[in-house]
This record gives sequence, structure tokens and C-alpha cells, in this order.
Amino acid sequence: MSFFKKLKESIATKTEAVTNIFKEGLSKTRTAFVEKVEELITRRKKIDEQFYEELEEILIGADVGVNTVMQLIDDLRAEVKKRKIEDASDLQPILSEKLIQLMKGDDHSGLRMAPSGITVILFVGVNGVGKTTTIGKLAHKFKSEGKSVLMAAGDTFRAGAIEQLEVWGQRVGVDVIKQQSGADPAAVMFDAVQAAKQRGVDVLLCDTAGRLQNKTNLMEELNKIFRVIQRELPDAPHEVLLVLDATTGQNALSQAKLFGEKSGVTGLVLTKLDGTAKGGIVIAIRNELSLPVKLVGLGEKMGDLQQFDSEQFIHALFAGLIQREDESEAGKTAE
Repeated sequence: MSFFKKLKESIATKTEAVTNIFKEGLSKTRTAFVEKVEELITRRKKIDEQFYEELEEILIGADVGVNTVMQLIDDLRAEVKKRKIEDASDLQPILSEKLIQLMKGDDHSGLRMAPSGITVILFVGVNGVGKTTTIGKLAHKFKSEGKSVLMAAGDTFRAGAIEQLEVWGQRVGVDVIKQQSGADPAAVMFDAVQAAKQRGVDVLLCDTAGRLQNKTNLMEELNKIFRVIQRELPDAPHEVLLVLDATTGQNALSQAKLFGEKSGVTGLVLTKLDGTAKGGIVIAIRNELSLPVKLVGLGEKMGDLQQFDSEQFIHALFAGLIQREDESEAGKTAE
């Protein structure tokens, strides 16, 4: 059975709606990446040094990341030798197989929830990455699953951050615990945890300050927030999610490295994947950091924040190829 066929079968067990969200959300990356690979394969036909060089350029252009690309090209060379492949067209399924392997460490892509009581999820990230929008959409997702949710406006320094979270709260019908602008974020968290306990909510989503990631005072702020939460709920926070803007590519990767080292991040959220042709950054981040990608933003709509799924991701990238393989098989059957 061909690799693409196997991939299609494993996707078949998942809901069509989710598959379509991934396909639509990754259309820009698909055009920039897979279609260029196809064009290269059609044009070059044979696998030679020039072929590898051009493939390398395409992968780096899609922000797959230099280290990851070097590793990928080395793996492909080894595979080509081992299987004695000469024809470039035989390389596509192998390339997609390798990409899935690079992302496979992602078996922990589900959000860690408290076995009982309140689940606390903390959000960190620099300004402008879509942190507040992510919190709002996640609140909507939990509510639609029948869970009770509370939000905490801990980003007290950024102008308009509290109001922005309140707008989302009204939109999704979730209360926001807040203090005035400039208040101590840890004090807001204390209030929020108390309110969550009193109301017996299932999930508490906490926004935190997002000034530059290398400022020590921000890290001290986060540590203080951790201490306040843990004093009240010893197992919390259950997740610390770093929100990154996928359209910033390699910049997102360096933010993840800096934040990840210092702030106890347990997983990543990649927003605005639909707005970039550089969706390869997901592969780079997954391969170069030992942090799982937990959620991806694939569009403007409320339901476009999805739990990350490496198979859905690769399937969406190679959707055109998979369709053509189906059509050619259908054609053979009809003859």
C-alpha cells in the first residue's frame, strides 16, 4: 500500500470538518512548498546534486529551518542510496514520510487536563502574536464541550489587553476576572483562582504579560504567578502555553528557544498559519525543540483553533498529490 494511501486511511477515521480546516488553513504553505517540490521533480526527473540543492532552497524558503533541512536532505540521500532510487518522482512519498517522522514526537499534542477539579492553563508570549484571540477561541472550544470556563486578565501592562479579553469574554459568554490596568498580575491570578474555586469551574485560562522575552523582570513576574497559583492549587498550572505567530517564521523559533528555556513552557500554540506560506516553521519548531505543538490557528473563525495533529498537517500539505494518486488509480480501475 502506498504511503499516501496509508496516510489517507489514517485520516479517514478523523472528522471531515477538521480535515477541511487543516486543508484550507495550510493552502498558502501548500502552494509555496509542495507545488514547488512537484515542479522541481517534473523539471529535473533525475536525482543529482543540483536536484538536492534546489530541494534544499525550497525547504529553507518554507521556513523548515536550516538544521532541520540539512538533516532531512541527509536522510533522503541515505534512503535514495538504500532503495536505489533514480527517478525524482519516487522521492515524494519518501519526503512526506520523513516529514511525518520529524514531527512524530508529537504524541503529547493533547492538552493536559486535571484528573479532577480545576484545570489551569497559563498563556505566555510577546505582544501581537494572537495570545488573547487564542484564549478566547479556546474558551469557546471548552464551552462547546460542556465545560465551565473562567478567564483571568493577567496582562495588566499592555494598553487595551484587559478590554480585549473582556470583548472575547462577552463574545463566548465567559466571565473575566480582572483588576485595573497596571495592577500586580500575581494579585489578579490570586483573585482568579479564588473565584474558580468558589464557582467550581472546570477550566481557568490565564493571560499573562507579554513584554520582550529576554527581560528578567518578565521571568520574575511569571515565577511569582506560578507561586501564587501553586499555593492555592499545588498541581497547577497544568499547561504553560507559549503562543507564537507562525507568520514570523524563524523569529518564532528563536522566541520559542528563549521562552522555553526560562519559563517552564509545556507546549506551543502556533497562530496565523493560514496567513503564511512559511508553515514549514511547524516542522522546524517540532524538530529543534523538545516542546510539543499543542494548538494551531488555521483561520479567523471561532472553530479554526485546532488541536495539532501531525498526520492532518502532512495530509493537508500533500492534499493535491493524494487526490491525483486517487484519480490515476480510479482511471486504471475504469480501463
